Amino acid sequence: MTPFDTATPFIKYFALPYAVWIFYIYACLVYFFMKDLNTYYKGLATYTVCILICYAIYTVFQTTVLRPELTGNDPFTWLMKFIYNRDEPYNCFPSIHCFSSYMVMRLVWSSSFRNKWNVSLITAFSLLIILSTLFIKQHVVMDVFAGILLVEFVLAAKLFIEVQVKKHRHNQEQKRTYGT
Repeated sequence: MTPFDTATPFIKYFALPYAVWIFYIYACLVYFFMKDLNTYYKGLATYTVCILICYAIYTVFQTTVLRPELTGNDPFTWLMKFIYNRDEPYNCFPSIHCFSSYMVMRLVWSSSFRNKWNVSLITAFSLLIILSTLFIKQHVVMDVFAGILLVEFVLAAKLFIEVQVKKHRHNQEQKRTYGT
């Protein structure tokens, strides 16, 4: 934990964006599927690689987040209790909520179908989910940064591999053409 994490208040109302996260990610992927198959497949591949890396990290590097005691008897406290009972405070680094929310945001930014509305909506809701992980004390700021860096690393590795494959194919084509 950092001083930033200690200073971040617990705000139970952020349980709502945190709770709808997976439906949001699926909705974004369906939207990508309808708009551009390349973006959709890039999203599926990125998500799969990132989640596998997360689980590999979790097996060797256990982290935990201290949670506040929940008081109250209102729907948001009930939702927080459900979240805390279902989503244990372990295996937080990097944050799956954060990497996947950042991933869909990053993908729409570079998509062929981006416009001011889809960029604004996806960016705003992704940021809301990322902030929710901090405000409901499910993650700390390092978990957020690690999730973002993970996506950037995977996308950079994907680009590097694509360039290498294109070079290899070009070289193979040159050999066939010129018989060398």
